[in-house]
Amino acid sequence: MYPSVYTGSFRQPGGFTGGIGCTAVTMDYESPVPLHEQLAEILRQRIASGELTSRVPSINTLAQEYGVSRRTSAHALTTLQEEGLIVAAKGKGFYVDRRR
Repeated sequence: MYPSVYTGSFRQPGGFTGGIGCTAVTMDYESPVPLHEQLAEILRQRIASGELTSRVPSINTLAQEYGVSRRTSAHALTTLQEEGLIVAAKGKGFYVDRRR
C-alpha cells in the first residue's frame, strides 16, 4: 500500500519542523505516508549522514521534536530496529548499530 522507504521531501507547508539538534525537516500531516514512516526515514537520513552516531534520541524527545505521539516515535524506532539500523539496550534506550 505504502512504499517501505519514503524518498520524497518532508518539507511541506503546514507541517511540523523538527527542533533541537536536527536539520530542518518537516513532518507532513497531509501526506499519505504514515507519520511513523516519515519519522523513520528522517532518522535513517540522520544515521546515514553521520549526524546520529551513538545514542538515538529518546521516544519522548522525538515526540517533542517532531510533534508526534510517543506511540508514533516508538513505532519509528521499532521499524529501524527491525531493519538492523539501531539496537535497544533495555532500560537505556536505542543506539546506532555500529556493526553496520
